[in-house]
Amino acid sequence: MFTGIVEEKGTVISFTAGAKAWRLQLAAQRVREGLAIGDSLAVNGCCLTVAAIGPQAVEFDLLEETKRLTNLGDLQPGAGVNLERSLRFDGKVGGHFVSGHIDGCGVIEVFEPRGQDHYLRVRAPAGGGRYLVHKGSIAIDGISLTVAETTGDTLAVWLIPHTLAVTNLGEKRPGQRVNLEFDLLGKYVEKLMAGTRA
Repeated sequence: MFTGIVEEKGTVISFTAGAKAWRLQLAAQRVREGLAIGDSLAVNGCCLTVAAIGPQAVEFDLLEETKRLTNLGDLQPGAGVNLERSLRFDGKVGGHFVSGHIDGCGVIEVFEPRGQDHYLRVRAPAGGGRYLVHKGSIAIDGISLTVAETTGDTLAVWLIPHTLAVTNLGEKRPGQRVNLEFDLLGKYVEKLMAGTRA
């Protein structure tokens, strides 16, 4: 479980096909503190299991399905990634509850400065609009953000300069994919309501 408050922007060192899995190696500093093999780390919002820890890097094994269903498959050496260690029970919850299980990829339609802030509009996968609530929460590449606008399967958020400085969103461009995790509460409510109609 995560909060969507990015702790560090890491950098992709390599992403290669291995005999049994894809191996992702990231340069990271802060999130390595207290990290152990087998721990969970959110990478662009995807909950991954730490496979190796080096003096400057963290490594993960990825399934083909993870590569296919998330924007991790788009990663190239040098790319920035958002990193967050799993939630500690004695820690603060500054964002919202994020599971690290990506619901799908959205596509950036508009990303532009408007005054001091930036406006980001993303088209979610077909049918995703049912989980979008004005002033509700969404995780975009693992970042807890507040939905400012919704139209069908499209959502928009406003980004403050701090968010652009400490996450990978400043590197994004229209047409690129971002990982989306819809608010967990909405998905549970939908499941429970479906059960009452059966």
